[in-house]
Amino acid sequence: MRRTAVSGRRSCARSRTPLPTPDGRPGLSPPGSRPTMKFREAVRAATVEVMRKDARVFVLGIGVPDVKGIFGTTVGLADEFGADRAFDIPLSESAVTGICVGATFRGLRPIFVHQRIDFTMLTMDQIVNHAAKWRAMFHGAHPVPLVIRAIVGRGWGNGPQHTQSHHGTFAHIPGLKVVVPATPHDAKGLLIAAVEDDDPVIYIEHRWLHEEDGEVPDGYYEVPIGKAAVVRAGNDVTVAAVGPYVGEALKAAGALAGEGVSAEVLDLRTLRPLDSETLLASVRRTGRLVVADADWGPCGVSAELLAVTAEHAFGALKAPPVRVTWPDSPVPSSQALEPGFYPGARQIHAAVRYTLSRGASAGLAGSSTKPFEGPF
Repeated sequence: MRRTAVSGRRSCARSRTPLPTPDGRPGLSPPGSRPTMKFREAVRAATVEVMRKDARVFVLGIGVPDVKGIFGTTVGLADEFGADRAFDIPLSESAVTGICVGATFRGLRPIFVHQRIDFTMLTMDQIVNHAAKWRAMFHGAHPVPLVIRAIVGRGWGNGPQHTQSHHGTFAHIPGLKVVVPATPHDAKGLLIAAVEDDDPVIYIEHRWLHEEDGEVPDGYYEVPIGKAAVVRAGNDVTVAAVGPYVGEALKAAGALAGEGVSAEVLDLRTLRPLDSETLLASVRRTGRLVVADADWGPCGVSAELLAVTAEHAFGALKAPPVRVTWPDSPVPSSQALEPGFYPGARQIHAAVRYTLSRGASAGLAGSSTKPFEGPF
């Protein structure tokens, strides 16, 4: 089943109610302020910033000019920038990706938005065989400044074809850059950095992070691609987390602190290029590693992190590294089965305890839960 609930497929209606702000401009705040924004608002604010700064930037995708604006991330763009810079597309993702690649050759900088990352599987020839390779094939003469914004779904009713992540798939391809922001601050800064980059960037955002709040600086700023962040310092174990599992890792670290365990939490932020230096420096200090990845384990990012650690910091390890990943099966659709599919703070806590050989996990709720609001 494809997009039975996507109103943008049928409607190009433009929103007449852009998000209100103190200075009257949608998505921005007065200079010098550090407003609290939701993740989705930060994505929108970044888009507004880059479109105001550079007339070569345009946004396209199913539902971009719709009244709901792809979960609120594109609301009002067509009103401010016009239908030639923020527009809907037909159900032909592969062809549209090819058009985007061609547009970069003419000096334009497209942002192609997918309401579900699963639909990028229809575009793999254009992304893998063209966008990722042109710059190298022509010795840098043809940069491809294309941003693919891809949203990961979750929740019962989404089903196995609307809930995959695929960041490991894209991170495997030379020529692509892959970023997975976990906070509103990084959602804005990494999107701006992605648009400024001359290589194709796969920008992956998790639907369940869209309502998370956080401080976001006003104005134009970049979070460097290829640099992880230490979001909690610690000495006993390193927990390297991806996307929505950064928050789960912080919950686990808080519980562990009450038990006398000091866990260092890394937000990887970028998966290609991977910040191996920050990872290895932490592991060499703590001697233990737990990887929490919102994806399957085999042949994925979690496996790469363990491989990098084994190759470059094996002698520093005091215990075998442990991965917390999805079960090796498709995501279930059933409301009864879906909550048990996803690991969370409890499983990360148990993994840390295993590496320390200090007993079983206790005192934490299961995987994160949110009320169901429908697939879209």
